[in-house]
Amino acid sequence: MSSKAYLVLVIATLCWGGNAVAGKMAVGHVSPMVLTFLRWTLAVAVITAISVPQLIRDWPLVRNRLPYFFALGAVGYTCFNAALYTALKYTSAINVAVIQAGIPMVIFAFNFILFRTRILAGQIVGFFLTMAGVGLLASHGDLLSLLKLEMNVGDAIMLLAVLSYAIYTVMLRWKPPINWRSLMAIPAMAAMLSSVPLMWWEVAQETAVWPDLKGWVIAAYTALFASLIAQIFFILGVERIGPNRAGLFINLIPVFGTFLSVLILGETLHPYQVIALLLTLGGIAVAERKKPPVP
Repeated sequence: MSSKAYLVLVIATLCWGGNAVAGKMAVGHVSPMVLTFLRWTLAVAVITAISVPQLIRDWPLVRNRLPYFFALGAVGYTCFNAALYTALKYTSAINVAVIQAGIPMVIFAFNFILFRTRILAGQIVGFFLTMAGVGLLASHGDLLSLLKLEMNVGDAIMLLAVLSYAIYTVMLRWKPPINWRSLMAIPAMAAMLSSVPLMWWEVAQETAVWPDLKGWVIAAYTALFASLIAQIFFILGVERIGPNRAGLFINLIPVFGTFLSVLILGETLHPYQVIALLLTLGGIAVAERKKPPVP
């Protein structure tokens, strides 16, 4: 069970790491809120096309839990991405990467407060090792430079993104026994609907950029890989090993994003980036050596 969970979680974070590269490539080709709306619209079209028979079978359970599914999509998909994109307007990518690394600790805290889930020493050590890996990556090998960072409104918005994804991860505990297609399709529809006001706001501000050909390719990637495959695999990972353990894998996202930037965008690979990857993987390995039972 654990080996399958590791595989799906690594693939999920790899897809999300690619989303960071797609975000860099999207500048000037499609604006953030338009991209958010398009990714979920395309994702809904694909997941619905392959899920209609299953949705019909699961509808009795889904109908009774519609507010829950809407909250999953609005909080975990739309709120997180909208807050992340907005935060990058006001703060640096360094701050965003470091703050995002706090998601596993927030998940730990929620699970302890709500369910009294045990946090083992190995998990705490693993968390700090992965945090060190992200910090090393974000600071370009100079951890002391992080002490000079100043908080601003963008950091506060990023904290909202961290909070929203931690809430989403914990909420997966209460998912009803339905097929993964239905579990993905209904929140994706909610994300599409809840992203409409954000796109309208961008249009009203006259900052909307409608996609050109490259923008459509980026939107297709975010829909298929960052939205569907990544979210489905993350849900499966949480289902197999629980939110506390699965949450640590989130810190692989900036690491994979960096390596994909080297491969796709031609950026230079530095020794500190390799060390950051080893620290992050080492932190996950330490946390997994002594693990609590799956809830």
